[in-house]
Amino acid sequence: MITHFRYRAARSDGAIVVGVIPAASTSQATELLTERGLFTVGVLEEEAERRPIASRRDLAIAFQSIAALVSAGVPLEKAIGASEHLTRGTLRDTLIVARTGLREGKALGVALASGRGVVPEVVLGMIRAGERGSQLGIALNQVATLLEQEADLVERVRQALLYPLLLAVVGTASVLVIGTVVVPRFAEVLRDIGQQLPLATRMLLAGSSFISHFWILLIGLTAVFAWAGVEWVRRPAGRRRLDEALLSLPAVGRVRLALATARVTSALGGMLRAGIPLLAALDAAGDAAGDVAVAARLKRARERVSQGAPIAASLEREGAISTSALQLVAVGESSGRLGEMTLRAGNLAAQEAERGLRTVVTILEPTLIVAFGIVVAFVAAALLQAVYSLRPGG
Repeated sequence: MITHFRYRAARSDGAIVVGVIPAASTSQATELLTERGLFTVGVLEEEAERRPIASRRDLAIAFQSIAALVSAGVPLEKAIGASEHLTRGTLRDTLIVARTGLREGKALGVALASGRGVVPEVVLGMIRAGERGSQLGIALNQVATLLEQEADLVERVRQALLYPLLLAVVGTASVLVIGTVVVPRFAEVLRDIGQQLPLATRMLLAGSSFISHFWILLIGLTAVFAWAGVEWVRRPAGRRRLDEALLSLPAVGRVRLALATARVTSALGGMLRAGIPLLAALDAAGDAAGDVAVAARLKRARERVSQGAPIAASLEREGAISTSALQLVAVGESSGRLGEMTLRAGNLAAQEAERGLRTVVTILEPTLIVAFGIVVAFVAAALLQAVYSLRPGG
């Protein structure tokens, strides 16, 4: 049965081409593209629905195991079979199907592509490059290193943001309890007094009354705005505007650029070390950025490189990566060690992102504490003013 496959591939000069090719299977589609002299970056059945990428930690554990076993001389099929118990969900299903594909004579990159997005395109491209250059073991080690770095980076970001998020949730819940439970009960007492209350107390009681009477409406409006925001961000234009706006923020922008730089340079260096041509590697590295705005900048830089401009100058002109990483890329370009120095740039950018994130969190935590403290102080002051106003002669 002939099926149409949508592909993205690189020509011998590094230019990226996309299109649709009829074939009986993903393997045959890849072989047809290779016969045309194209370097396959991604092949996906046109009717197939892409699935979410597996977690970076699960991917890192799986490919570290596979790379270690293959380096020790274990056949690839057995290495994948021995690593399946370390995975779960869609990734485990993908490895099981991939092992079946290997028995049928398929290449590893083609077999893993059956997961329809579970394994990132960057990883598939590095594996295909290793297979094409008879360096699959090296490519697997590069993949394992890349995924481990990415997993560590994601984990550090989550840990750094966990406490501020918990603080925001607990603080918001505390303010709502005060406004909807404590203050209304106090208002019942004040309502029977019949005296003029201080302005702060009247403002507090009005706000509490509004929340108590319209909390269902407020929750509904919040849900609607949240849904509208999510839908807007899902659109490419909306996501790009959001990412551009975040990149323009003083502290947050530097951290986001450093995080994207760490992903891009690690992926780019790994692909170059695996033998992928520069232009194809630049194109695929944009998928690893995790930031639509940075990916767009990287795409513009790639266009400049395709026209003969130096890679370091192109990246600098578009602001695609951080300044510190850019210096290492320039050194690698001038010394002929671009892959090695780009990998080092990825490590440096990851450290820079972690330091920047700590700085942002250091500022965010006391800001949240002060903000919620001001709210609680206002409530306490308003209630105390009301109590003092009720004294005889007050």
